[in-house]
Amino acid sequence: MRAWVVLALLIGAGLLLFLRGGSELLSGLSTGEIVTMAAGLLLATIYIISLFNDERTRPMQAIRYIVVWLAIGFALIAGYSYREELSVVGERVVGELRPAGEIVSSEVNEDGERAVRIRPRMDGHFAVRASVNGQSMTLMVDTGASSVVLKPADAERAGVDLKKLSYTVAVDTANGMTYAAAVRLRTLAVGPLLVRNVDALVVRPGSLKENLLGMSFLRRLRSYEFAKDYLTLRG
Repeated sequence: MRAWVVLALLIGAGLLLFLRGGSELLSGLSTGEIVTMAAGLLLATIYIISLFNDERTRPMQAIRYIVVWLAIGFALIAGYSYREELSVVGERVVGELRPAGEIVSSEVNEDGERAVRIRPRMDGHFAVRASVNGQSMTLMVDTGASSVVLKPADAERAGVDLKKLSYTVAVDTANGMTYAAAVRLRTLAVGPLLVRNVDALVVRPGSLKENLLGMSFLRRLRSYEFAKDYLTLRG
């Protein structure tokens, strides 16, 4: 008898939920999701009835089981309701665990503006993993460099014919004055931020330790800023 009382209470609670706005809740669910929820409710009801019908189960023990399953059900419903917010949090947590140079987070606002956020390396410099003419390589962000600067090996990987280069542009590097060749990159992308026809320089072999992401790329973005130990690029 007690089992049927519990069943009646569950059905009554379900009807009350539906009448008080359940239709709005269900309107955002697909047919498959509604069927899954209904099946879960049915299984929970059968389980609760079996607890009360089982003579070996003490009333307090049955109540504890019910409370546990209700808590699990509430957690699942809450997680589903806030799945988008939890997805964003999850992406940021995973981003923090990525090595320096990898994008921590990537967002798109209502105006279609894209933004990526990057952590600094242990030495305090910002390095980004970028795609140059479709080839993945690391570039150190340098706002003091007027142009993107590539090492010969990476430039060659990006499709630049080193034999046709003319090293006529004087550049000042950490190793002193050297000469570089002017080239134009078809594409340079950092995450979702893609810029086409980017002016760049290719230095002579051995004159540069790292590729530089200079102003010929940065000024083509909407903005860039260093704040709260992060570099944020917007485009």
